[in-house]
Amino acid sequence: MERVFLLLGSNQGKREEFLAKAISKLEQKFGSVITRSSYYETAPWGDANQADFINQVIEIEVSCTPIQLLEIILGIEIELGRLRNPNARYGARNIDIDILYFGDEILDTPSLTIPHPRIQERRFALEPLVEIGADFIHPITKLSQLQMLEQCVDPLAVKKLRDNHI
Repeated sequence: MERVFLLLGSNQGKREEFLAKAISKLEQKFGSVITRSSYYETAPWGDANQADFINQVIEIEVSCTPIQLLEIILGIEIELGRLRNPNARYGARNIDIDILYFGDEILDTPSLTIPHPRIQERRFALEPLVEIGADFIHPITKLSQLQMLEQCVDPLAVKKLRDNHI
């Protein structure tokens, strides 16, 4: 079993409902979520001309490969109505699920890079991640998530909305 951290986000429709539905589908595939962060409202990254996101980080355990996990995640996004626009990388979306960490795995393929290649640049990922995994060590930088957050220069607003722990 591998310890996996996933970042969930939504900025369309009933944002919290999309996160809850994604978690339910992940639990159907992998069992109960080990822990989950609070909800965080975050300014959009990459394209400011869209609604704010609700983000949450969850921790699960899986017995599949990273590529298999990616395929399952992409399937869940499609089930929840996500339509990918290849010309709008940072566009609005009803659900987005990113693999932040897959244990201590380091992977760089055309379809998947683990750890997430821009995690240290994104306060919206680090804030909720620190809440549930502050001491988790990045396998490349050897920094904890708390250390990465302390060094993060991302100026975008991240606001904790409320606790949502299991």
